[in-house]
Amino acid sequence: MQEKKSKNREWMQYAGLATQWLVMLGLAVWAGISIDKRVGPDSRIFTISLPLLALGISFYNLIKKLNNPKK
Repeated sequence: MQEKKSKNREWMQYAGLATQWLVMLGLAVWAGISIDKRVGPDSRIFTISLPLLALGISFYNLIKKLNNPKK
């Protein structure tokens, strides 16, 4: 019974991670578009760079979390 709860907890942790990534990417794209509109109509640098930066940070945190032993 305890093993089943542990597996459900791991599954929910990764489902939460996927939701977190979707929200984070959506906010990064929205912020990039908003900043690019203020900078100039032909600028798309923030629309491209903010989501890539957010993905880089999230992958770094994921790798750091997976390399730590379970407590």
